[in-house]
Amino acid sequence: MTKKIKFITLGCSKNLVDTEHLMGQLKDSDIKCTFDEKDTDYDAVVINTCGFIHDAKEESIDTILQHIEAKKQGLIDQVFVMGCLSERYMDSLREEIPEVEQYFGAKNIPEIVKALGKDYRKELFGERILTTPRHYAYLKIAEGCDRSCAFCAIPLMRGKHISVPIEQLVEEATRLAQQGVKELILISQELSYYGLDLYGKRRLAKLIRQLSRIEGIEWIRLHYLYPAQIPDELLQEIKQNPKVCEYIDIPVQHISDTVLKRMKRSHTRNHTLNILQHIRRQLPHAAIRTTLISGFPGETEEDHQELLSLVKEFQFDRLGVFTYSHEEDTAAYQYEDDVPEEEKQRRMEEIMSLQQDISLKINQQKVGKSFPVIIDREEEEFFVGRTPQDSPEVDNEVLIRKDFPLRTGNIYEIRITRADYFDLYGEYIP
Repeated sequence: MTKKIKFITLGCSKNLVDTEHLMGQLKDSDIKCTFDEKDTDYDAVVINTCGFIHDAKEESIDTILQHIEAKKQGLIDQVFVMGCLSERYMDSLREEIPEVEQYFGAKNIPEIVKALGKDYRKELFGERILTTPRHYAYLKIAEGCDRSCAFCAIPLMRGKHISVPIEQLVEEATRLAQQGVKELILISQELSYYGLDLYGKRRLAKLIRQLSRIEGIEWIRLHYLYPAQIPDELLQEIKQNPKVCEYIDIPVQHISDTVLKRMKRSHTRNHTLNILQHIRRQLPHAAIRTTLISGFPGETEEDHQELLSLVKEFQFDRLGVFTYSHEEDTAAYQYEDDVPEEEKQRRMEEIMSLQQDISLKINQQKVGKSFPVIIDREEEEFFVGRTPQDSPEVDNEVLIRKDFPLRTGNIYEIRITRADYFDLYGEYIP
C-alpha cells in the first residue's frame, strides 16, 4: 500500500518554501504527499514548526501534541517535526515530547528525506510541489540573517545570511513558470542584502532583471527590505521594469531613537524618515507596507505617541503591528519586559485603529479607477483577486461581480466601484 504523508506548515512563507522543496523530493516516489488541512486519511505527518514568538511556538507545540494523541489512538503511525521550533529547542522537545519519531532543524531536508525512506537527489534541487494556488509562488533567495536586532531569534534558528546563486534561482523560477506560475514573490530575511556574500556586492536588481526575462512570469513582488540601505539601482529597477510590482515591504519596527537603539537597529529616526521619503519621491505610486512592534521593553507613552505620529503623518498603504514577545537567548531578553500585556495590546489596537481610517481613505481614492487584477479564487458571489499593490494573505482583496466568466490565475483590468477598510469591489469591463 502506498504510504501517505501529510505536511503541515506553520509560520512564515519561508517555511512554506521548505515544505514545498521537501515534497518535491518525494513526488516521483511511492510516497503520496498531502497538505490539505481537511485530509484526515494519512499514515504519517511532518510538522514544519515556527519558533519566532510566543504565540507561534504555542501553536507549533499544540499541533505536535494533537498528532501525538492521534498516534496514541492508532490513527497515524509516525510523527516527524522539523523547522525553527525544533532547531531552537531540540533537546527540550526530545525530552518533553519523546513520542515524536525524529526532530530535525530548519535546514535538514536531506536528513528528513532519508528518515522518510528515500534518498535525497541533488538533481531535484528546485523541484517543488506548490501549496499555493498554481499562479503564484514564493521564491526564497537567501537563508538566515547577519543582523543582530535585539528582539529577533531568527539568526539563532536560521544562521547567517546565505544567498542562493542567481543561476539556481533562475532555474527554479523557470520550473515554476512552466507549472503555470505568473507571480513570483521574492522572500528572505533581508532582500536588499542579497548577493553580498556571494558576489561581494548587492545583486538584487540583477537577479530581478534575469527573473523578468523568464517566459510566463508577469509579476515580481519583493518582501522584506531592511530600512538601512535600499540601493537606488533597486528603486530604478522597480520603476522601470514593468514586471516588478510597485510594492515596498519595509519593516521599520519603530521610530523613537531611544527604542531603536535598544532594539539594536542600525537606523535612526531621521534615517528612517529619509528612506521613506526617498522611496515616495522615486516611486510615488508604490504601495508601502511596514511592520511595527508595540510594547518593546522600555517603551514609554511618549515613544508610543511618536510611533502614532509616524503612522498618521506618513500614511502607510499597508501596516501590521505585533506586540513584543520576550524571547530567551535574544539580546532583548536582558531587559525587563516592563510593558504590561494589557498595555501592549492597547497600544497595538490604537495604532491599528488609526491605520484602519488611513486604509479606508486610501482605498476610497481608488474608486472609479482601473487596475490590473490577478484572480486568486472564486467564491459564491465573487471572483476574488489582487492588484499589483497587494500581496496574498496580508493585503487588500478585490471582489469582482460574476458578470463575466473570469479565470483563476489570469490578469484582468478591473474598475473599482466601491471601497471598504481592507477590501475593494470592482467590475470587469470587456
